[in-house]
Amino acid sequence: MKNRKIAFIGTGVMGASIVKHLLHAEYEVAVYTRTKAKAQQLVEAGAVWAETVAEAVAEADLIFTMVGYPTDVEEVYFGEAGIFANGAEGQIVIDMTTSSPALAKRIAEQATTLQMASIDAPVSGGDVGAQNGTLSIMCGGEQQVFNEILPILSIFGKQIVYQGVAGAGQHTKMCNQIAIATNMIGVCEALAYAEHAGLDAETVLASISSGAAGSWSLSNLAPRMLKGDFEPGFYVKHFIKDMTIALEEAEAMNLPLPGLQLARQMYDKLVQQGLGDKGTQALFKSYH
Repeated sequence: MKNRKIAFIGTGVMGASIVKHLLHAEYEVAVYTRTKAKAQQLVEAGAVWAETVAEAVAEADLIFTMVGYPTDVEEVYFGEAGIFANGAEGQIVIDMTTSSPALAKRIAEQATTLQMASIDAPVSGGDVGAQNGTLSIMCGGEQQVFNEILPILSIFGKQIVYQGVAGAGQHTKMCNQIAIATNMIGVCEALAYAEHAGLDAETVLASISSGAAGSWSLSNLAPRMLKGDFEPGFYVKHFIKDMTIALEEAEAMNLPLPGLQLARQMYDKLVQQGLGDKGTQALFKSYH
């Protein structure tokens, strides 16, 4: 796998850190993102800038995508200037965007038609996980293809699990987001309670974050909340997108998820307050 060339489409909060890990591992990486300035540091670090998606994928063996919304995924893969119109036989596409399971299946089907291969591989761990190379990666697709790309995923991921056929990675990410959604409410309410009870919230965190209440959000985002740091490790607007996908999938399965519905309503209010580009920990503002 060492001599394989990589294309990476989308260098946002997490994508940029992933590319840095690939460059550090001495892979040749071509990058494309809609705003060239966002990729400048990567180019300075050794990445090759591509003016278009077509240029990025032209000589690639593996094509990673990590964009914003399912509509962006659809454009990147199925658009006239996209991957499938400009790719080649034998290429492997790995979509790390949190997107819909149905779209992941469509990508896999088209990849097969074009004699390419596909893995849906959404991640969890936020900006910290991407920076530290400890992302959790949930994969769907053919087992053989997963096994083939596992060494590269291991460069920036720690918990990398094959979940099943195409779309299974995205379904697993929905489970992840459902668990986070109501947990974030609990984290915010615990801190608000501590403050209103006259306790030192940081001291409270020292007690509860390592006990039965412990969670990634409590350990990593609660300290940011207390410092008034609401900059994005993961955007509010993208979290709403994920919750909406999960609710739509649940509805199709006749599965009521009242906790998730409440979380989305609370996050929708943050967007109405102009906080869509803040991190998910901005939910703490709802209690002040």
